[in-house]
Amino acid sequence: MAAVLALLGSMDATAQAQPTPAPATAQQLPFDIPAQPLADALAMFGRQSGWQLSYPQDIAPGARSSAVAGSHTPATALSLLLSGTGITWRASGDQTATLTKAGTATPPAIAGASTTATLDPVQVIGQRPTPSTGTIDNLPPDFTGGMVARGSRVGVLGNRDFMNTPFSINSYTEKTIEDQQAVTVADVARNDASVRFTGQTGGLLDSFMIRGFPVGEGNSGEIALDGIYGVAPNYRLFTDYVERVEVLKGPAAFLYGMSPASSVGGTINIVPKRAGEVDLTRFTADYISNLQGGAHLDVSRRYGEGREFGIRANGAYFGGDTPLDKQSHGVFVGSLALDYRGNRFRTSLDFIAQDERINAPSRPLLVAAGVAVPSAPNASLNLTQAWEWSQVADQSLLLRAEYDVVDNVTFFADFGGGRTQVARIFGTPTLTSYTGNTTNTPAYFRFLINRLTYDAGVRATFETVGIKHLLVMQALSYHDDVSRGSSSGQAMLSNIYAPTTLPGQAIASPWFMPKISSTDLTGFALSDTLSVLEDRIQLMLGIRQQRIVSIDFSPVTGLPTASYDMSAQPPMVGLVVKPWQNISLYANYVQGLSKGETAPAAAVNAGQVLPPYIATQYEAGIKADFGWIGATLAAFQIEKPFGQLVNGVFTVGGQQRNQGLELNVFGEVVPSVRVMGGLTLLNAQVTQTSTAFALGNRPIGVPNVSATLTTEWDTPLAGLTLIGTAAYSGDSYVNVPNTQSIPAWTRFDLGASYRTTLDKTPLVFRATVQNVFNNNYWAGVTSFGGLLEGAPRTVLLSVAADF
Repeated sequence: MAAVLALLGSMDATAQAQPTPAPATAQQLPFDIPAQPLADALAMFGRQSGWQLSYPQDIAPGARSSAVAGSHTPATALSLLLSGTGITWRASGDQTATLTKAGTATPPAIAGASTTATLDPVQVIGQRPTPSTGTIDNLPPDFTGGMVARGSRVGVLGNRDFMNTPFSINSYTEKTIEDQQAVTVADVARNDASVRFTGQTGGLLDSFMIRGFPVGEGNSGEIALDGIYGVAPNYRLFTDYVERVEVLKGPAAFLYGMSPASSVGGTINIVPKRAGEVDLTRFTADYISNLQGGAHLDVSRRYGEGREFGIRANGAYFGGDTPLDKQSHGVFVGSLALDYRGNRFRTSLDFIAQDERINAPSRPLLVAAGVAVPSAPNASLNLTQAWEWSQVADQSLLLRAEYDVVDNVTFFADFGGGRTQVARIFGTPTLTSYTGNTTNTPAYFRFLINRLTYDAGVRATFETVGIKHLLVMQALSYHDDVSRGSSSGQAMLSNIYAPTTLPGQAIASPWFMPKISSTDLTGFALSDTLSVLEDRIQLMLGIRQQRIVSIDFSPVTGLPTASYDMSAQPPMVGLVVKPWQNISLYANYVQGLSKGETAPAAAVNAGQVLPPYIATQYEAGIKADFGWIGATLAAFQIEKPFGQLVNGVFTVGGQQRNQGLELNVFGEVVPSVRVMGGLTLLNAQVTQTSTAFALGNRPIGVPNVSATLTTEWDTPLAGLTLIGTAAYSGDSYVNVPNTQSIPAWTRFDLGASYRTTLDKTPLVFRATVQNVFNNNYWAGVTSFGGLLEGAPRTVLLSVAADF
């Protein structure tokens, strides 16, 4: 449909876009190029067609392409793409073309002719494409509308189109990140209805629940960087260096290896920014209420005869007073991404540094037993004292390399790590009455977290007796050390409706910061994806040998208190069946791994470490791709065991089961209206337990319904786009007996962007109002029963200029 609409729209521009003469190549190829800035569309055309395009850098500042979808010859696709832009093209070889503005003379292509002409600097697009066995410089293209991508990283299997993936995935693009003015990855991930943000607004860290299971609580490190755990900043990721945010739902122990903090609900992977085909120098100025301001510089260049060397540098600083009482926030972010794209060898190097300081950080509130949950206070009030603070510094490094031995065999290796240093004075308040009284004992904490990870493997495609194979082998190793020291202050009393201002406490910095844990995760993965009938049937089989070695140390003496050395073999089975080209039926059986718990002091077997917990998922669904709109409908069940005391012995005696239905929709309803949203229905229960009053109850913090919907409308006023987002979350329980709960809530956000050009400088103005009606509400509950307060009305403004 998109191709037909684009063809009809190009009829009035046939004369100016007619190729003369046509190249010899007339084979039809599949194209999927959404309407977008012309330079980006031309780069995408070069990758999908293999053509090389030459054109002056200033050929059409601010121009946008038409969408191209379906099978076309490259000549037809290029004409469709350029329709309505006032730009023509002419063939200069079998797979090369030159672009010029309509009415501009171009040198004739006559064999043997000698011409002398002075041309403007040109941009050359198109080179040997990355094979399907590679992942560097091989991002799936945007889906129509540009809000999400057609596919994402599927762990060790590499990048895959969503229609060829037996999992529910969403990949949010740079367009979505920029238009929503997302400050952190959490702001992006919450677009997915199956993801609930469980970090406190203005708090110490970002954490989530995916399909009703916690991700990123505790020592975090649960977000992957370019498909690798153990590299990304530990507690919070800012979007200044992020190209895409990919959400894969369900256990992923086979695909990514066991997660550092044992999450099983899903995986969030960020794709770092890389140098694009078109040079970029972008300066952005930001404002966030109440009085926060900042600036961001994004510079991208490619060098070399074939533009094989790339560099992308991002630097940002913002700070000031937040909408929360007494709170101020300061952040520095810097990143450098280098890459090389050779004929068979590709490599990338990413370095990220960020430093965040929060004065008066907000905290979740625990609720004492037997106390009814009070209504949420004014969202602008802050229970934290002005003298409490948090400082976090992160450094991350990731080196990746791929080499194509032949066109269908790629060796890969990755090496990286991260370092996080933390100093904080804070406490976790406890509600002691329905009238909002609290007690809180602050403490001075210091953390040091070091992580190191590396892997190597091979991806190969081949065919046997009519069956195509994608064979993947990977060996992976991950290590972390966590050190912590603390010293406590004095208890404080306050009230959530009328916070008390108290004098600062002289809490000494902990002089001893012993190592409290050390973890090694090693494994070997093997998988084969079998495809027949032109990929209409795809069967994925895989298994990973995973070893878990960890040691816990006493926070007082620093001596070992418990050790752990266990192994497991999580399998993966996935099936994709395409009865029609635009419909995929899929199913999967996968397992997740969690480190077994240690028996408490009250148990007969105190200190004993249980074997790894194995979570099991069954999922089936249907995906549709109509070119202009896409959708995924999934039904799933995840069962995860947990430890508990049974007749005085700590053993694996409990089980949580989450059953759910997910619907995700994305794309372009009409050429000027885009949508992105989802609905998740979740039936979560404790199905096995020795605690009678908990049997059949809903787990802490899991809503039974959640939904999101974002709509963008390109208004008749050229360059002006309006954006609206609605989010809904059902009620959640705060304690195991299900006697304490928070009510359901709905939040509305509104935004706008305006694109224009001033003296040949492209400008984008953006404005967003979050929580438009300034509702006061409990936004969620952590897995340990902490109440999370929703953010007050917040205004974000920015202006971006490309030089």
